[in-house]
Amino acid sequence: MNQELWEKSVEFHGHHCPGLAIGVRASQEAIKALNISFSEDEDVVCITENDACGVDGVQVILGCSVGKGNLLFRNRGKQAFTFFNRNSGEKIRLVLKALPEMERDEMEAFILNEPDASKIFDFKTPDYDLPERARIFQSLICEECGEKTAEHMIRLENGKKVCVDCSNPYTRGF
Repeated sequence: MNQELWEKSVEFHGHHCPGLAIGVRASQEAIKALNISFSEDEDVVCITENDACGVDGVQVILGCSVGKGNLLFRNRGKQAFTFFNRNSGEKIRLVLKALPEMERDEMEAFILNEPDASKIFDFKTPDYDLPERARIFQSLICEECGEKTAEHMIRLENGKKVCVDCSNPYTRGF
């Protein structure tokens, strides 16, 4: 465990916890498996299946962020992270195993320091491909609320360009 990176992650997240440890350790295992490092741009992509503490560890260790377009949420409520190396095309999905009952601090230490990562994660091949690079969209004005909205989020409704918030979706209950 790189103590300096752990402390940096704790500072960013605001406290230490087992959840943060999951994201830090998953990131470290992805570094080993995919031969990646901190991503200045979009060379490393993480698709997270949760919106919990571990995501902050991924941001600190690998430089993935929503703003850069290389941290994507596919929220399934699972402690699972898929990492892509854009340069090599390699990918890996790490899924947290059901771990034995432990006290919080003991669990955190186990996740960070257990030498055998296969006791912590299942290492799988994701069943989806690397997403395209982030695009920059033109902004349009919603004709209902007047707010600027990215072009791909505009809906055409009754002949007017409206944002998602102002639109009245037609789903028929499905």
